[in-house]
Amino acid sequence: MAVASACSGKQSALDPHGGPAIHVEHLIIGIVAVCTVIWIVVIVVLGLALLRSRRAGAEDASPEGRLTTVVSAAVAASVVIIAGLTIASFYTTRNIGVPGSAALTITVRGQQWWWQVFYAGSDASPGFQTANEIHIPVGTDVQVRLEGVDVIHSFWVPSLAGKQDAVPGRSNSLLLRAEKPGAYRGQCAEFCGLQHSHMAVLVIAEAPADFERWAAVQRGDALTPADPDAAAGQVAFLAKPCSACHTVRGTAAKGTTGPDLTHIGGRQTIAAGLLETTRGSLAAWIADPQTLKPGNNMPMVPLTSVELQNISAYMESLK
Repeated sequence: MAVASACSGKQSALDPHGGPAIHVEHLIIGIVAVCTVIWIVVIVVLGLALLRSRRAGAEDASPEGRLTTVVSAAVAASVVIIAGLTIASFYTTRNIGVPGSAALTITVRGQQWWWQVFYAGSDASPGFQTANEIHIPVGTDVQVRLEGVDVIHSFWVPSLAGKQDAVPGRSNSLLLRAEKPGAYRGQCAEFCGLQHSHMAVLVIAEAPADFERWAAVQRGDALTPADPDAAAGQVAFLAKPCSACHTVRGTAAKGTTGPDLTHIGGRQTIAAGLLETTRGSLAAWIADPQTLKPGNNMPMVPLTSVELQNISAYMESLK
């Protein structure tokens, strides 16, 4: 049990819940099986050779012929095995590629150290953006267009798909598909700087009707807070430099440097998976983001204790 304890969970390539991830799992198992057989054969041949050398001793004066045969067979087997694994990898790559048409297209931009997510609009409904949290309908092919802003990042949700790089100056695509509802954790898989390990992404797969309800909420502007503390927090937020970096649709905050905060209170985590979204964690992040995630681009804004309480209440209210 201890050996297999890491083979399941929200971030495991051996616990697939989508078509692309299943193909990757089959490739992994196939490669491991082939390598295991090779290791066993090598150990057996080595053992037999050692036993034979002890028995034969100096009586065997011409082992060159047998040695040539063994080496030739090993070279031929190596060529066949490598070619087979290469072909298997090629077909797996084709199977996890994006089909000709996908029901939903999402653009994901990797930044140091968070994920900016864009849902395209249409004539009937406007697009919107969120951060570090992606919602998709179950049983649907989703095309993820990956872009890099600063350095190379790599988008990887092991339970749902393969791995694909987000490279500045080019657009790569990835097929994402979930066969059952759930929250699937992903991670940047390309070292991208100081906070690389704190660059997670959460993919939430839900029934199509639930996804449509979520998307309808995301398209809307932020509601005017009814709570007095949250209302005071909105005033403080707009008066401080926060609104120069962040957008809250429906208000004067139109900043584009940081994540869109229009519905931040409805996300499960903040700071790319670093903290759960609670009023306390929001206050801690706003008060001193550099202590919690050193090197990120959010500065520490001087606030009084009352302003901090009010702004964190406002952020929590943005569902």
